[in-house]
Amino acid sequence: MKPVSKENQTLSTKSLQSTLNKLENSYKSMTESNSNTALVEKRRDAVKIGLDCLQNAWQGTEFSYDQEAILAAKQILQGLLPSIQKQFEKAKEGSAQKTLIERRITAIELATEALEDHI
Repeated sequence: MKPVSKENQTLSTKSLQSTLNKLENSYKSMTESNSNTALVEKRRDAVKIGLDCLQNAWQGTEFSYDQEAILAAKQILQGLLPSIQKQFEKAKEGSAQKTLIERRITAIELATEALEDHI
């Protein structure tokens, strides 16, 4: 994995934690309303694995996922990028939303790179 500044490490970690919290809240809400949670569950699990992988790479925390879970997480995260990039293009220049989306893209790209190192 390429070197990443401490600032980018912190911003990427916070971005994925925020994304994970949103997915966990969506999952809880959908479960309570008896909606189909399969997609949200897969995305939530992929973001969790990606976050754990980055924390392992940067902070030396434990990372104990099997190859199948790592590969699935990488594919799901890569599948999220096109829609997030479209949101980025539509966001107003200089807005806080555009900054947050840019950080999310960076975090997902770094997570997929870190996951690739574990495959």
